[in-house]
Amino acid sequence: MRRLLLTLCLLAVPAAGFASSVQSLLPGAEQRGAATFRFLGSPVYEARLFTRGAAPLDWSQDFGIELTYQRRLSQKDLVESTLREMQRLGHPAPARARFEACFQAVSPGDRYLAVSQGPDRVKFLRNGRTACTLSQPGIKRGFMSIFVGANTRSARFTRALLG
Repeated sequence: MRRLLLTLCLLAVPAAGFASSVQSLLPGAEQRGAATFRFLGSPVYEARLFTRGAAPLDWSQDFGIELTYQRRLSQKDLVESTLREMQRLGHPAPARARFEACFQAVSPGDRYLAVSQGPDRVKFLRNGRTACTLSQPGIKRGFMSIFVGANTRSARFTRALLG
């Protein structure tokens, strides 16, 4: 019994630490919605949308999106898919090297948190630690539209994420 309690406590620590990361970057943030993105039926990542007070998404306000990966993905796959989606959605993307500096390969359980800081800046944390900050005109809409935009790859996923 003592081992079970210790294990549960240790499992709760990373989640609590991650929640405090959201709060430190977006005071008053609460989870608005959650969804699992699947490719050919296989889960790729679980996503959670954070807004202040769990309010409906408002592009004029800052918000955060957390991705918890369910499978291994290489850095190349993360960078390529991000650039491809931004291009498909008609948004200018940062140079490949800037994304390569932000994104590392992921394994199941790894988390990325993206929090907007105005319309032209997004801060990324990987497993609770700062990975990078991208600054460029319109980067918030360009990047976040991959998950909560009007023309995402999965309308069902986006509806669930938007709560």
